[in-house]
Amino acid sequence: MTLTIDCPEEIIMALGKRPEDAAKEIRLMAALKLYEAGRISSGMAAHMAGMPRATFVLTCGQYGVSIFQQTPEELNRDTESALYASSR
Repeated sequence: MTLTIDCPEEIIMALGKRPEDAAKEIRLMAALKLYEAGRISSGMAAHMAGMPRATFVLTCGQYGVSIFQQTPEELNRDTESALYASSR
């Protein structure tokens, strides 16, 4: 599916890129934000950004987007459960 958005020329100029490259960057930023918000999976975000999943995961690090989707509380619970299970 193709989604078309209106983008003021000033934004393209502010990005300092050709329109095609600006479109790629905007797609990547949208994919990163949707993934960060937990709305789509890393695989879906990678597809949206037009790159392999492994590349997307590495790109997340470059933009400060955590690939861990657990809250600190969920991570603590999982750690405690794993420690309890391994001590049995």
